[in-house]
Amino acid sequence: MNDLDALLALLTPEGRALLDEVRDTDPARELAVATRLRRTHPAELVSAALGQARLRQRAVAKFGAEDAGRMFFTPNGVEQSTRASVAAYRAERLKGLGVTSVADLCCGIGGDAVALARAGIRVLAVDRDPATAAAARANAEALGLGLGELIEVREADVTEVDTGGYDAVFVDPARRGGRGRIFDPEAYSPPLSWAVEAARKAPLGAALKVAPGIPHEAVPEDAEAEWISDGGDVKEAVLWFGTAPGAVRATLLPGPRTLLGTGLPDPEVRTPGRYLYEPDGAVVRAHLVAEVAEQVGGGLLDATIAYVTSDELRPTSYATAYEITDRMPFNVKKLKALLREREVGTLTVKKRGSAVEPEELRRKVKPQGPNAATVFMTRVAGAPTMLIGHPVR
Repeated sequence: MNDLDALLALLTPEGRALLDEVRDTDPARELAVATRLRRTHPAELVSAALGQARLRQRAVAKFGAEDAGRMFFTPNGVEQSTRASVAAYRAERLKGLGVTSVADLCCGIGGDAVALARAGIRVLAVDRDPATAAAARANAEALGLGLGELIEVREADVTEVDTGGYDAVFVDPARRGGRGRIFDPEAYSPPLSWAVEAARKAPLGAALKVAPGIPHEAVPEDAEAEWISDGGDVKEAVLWFGTAPGAVRATLLPGPRTLLGTGLPDPEVRTPGRYLYEPDGAVVRAHLVAEVAEQVGGGLLDATIAYVTSDELRPTSYATAYEITDRMPFNVKKLKALLREREVGTLTVKKRGSAVEPEELRRKVKPQGPNAATVFMTRVAGAPTMLIGHPVR
């Protein structure tokens, strides 16, 4: 049974009832549950229900338990869909531009369409994959968003859709192929150049979702580039049209807290001070480490490493501060001896500019004891160095 047939089967009364029955199935008991259910239900339907239950469990991290428990997913849809908090933030930005209608191109299973509709924005959601479009349609219905009123789902090639009747467009091109992630924006489906042209035609604005690793030189001059993290994890980059051409920003969720680029030159390299600041990943991706360094009165440990050092403890929303107690050249034996002396049993290992893997180091030093510490494996003025400390509460 292919993805579309499985989804359509689950939308029948029998399929929905079966989904309710297997909702909280423990993966360790799947075989026993499947064996029992196949006595009274078609084997393919039982497999589809158990598979959907697994997808819903995976989707909780992105959509929350309440929504994930009602939504329908495809395997790729769970992997590639936008986290609900990020989609809600983006929907509010579009709403703030005066947008009342959006053409959501490459809509996937409808996560962004749902966020837009919940913000009161009318959505045309388009995807060329039949199973994916069917999932988006089912999700609009399952979440009570007035299918046909707030959300219209269309199975079509986005390059052939007329978006002229909509205030804005949102494009989320496919960035995965048969060999995994695609890093060349022109290899996206559709290519970034097509998405940019579609964005420029939108009356009020547009948002193009791209990979966080997009080269800054690939950002069009008339676009604003925004990198977004949620809970400290970088989730995506967005190219905005109709906002502030040439602007660069890093946005941290929850919040939102937004750091705007001011065009500062690279910070100077300084001798390690009492405090180390680890900028949020969105700040690093947006190349706004200099703005953080200015906020904390600091400089860089190394010209090529995004760690900021300072003798002052200054509050900033865009970096985590650590008090550094020890500094030593990279030496596993000396680190092990120091940790034993300090009775460190909980060791957090962070690295930038080091080839050593955190788990490998943790195995070698065998931390034991009631205390906690953080070790940074990095470079200081080009030399492999270990800095030991703890986060400032």
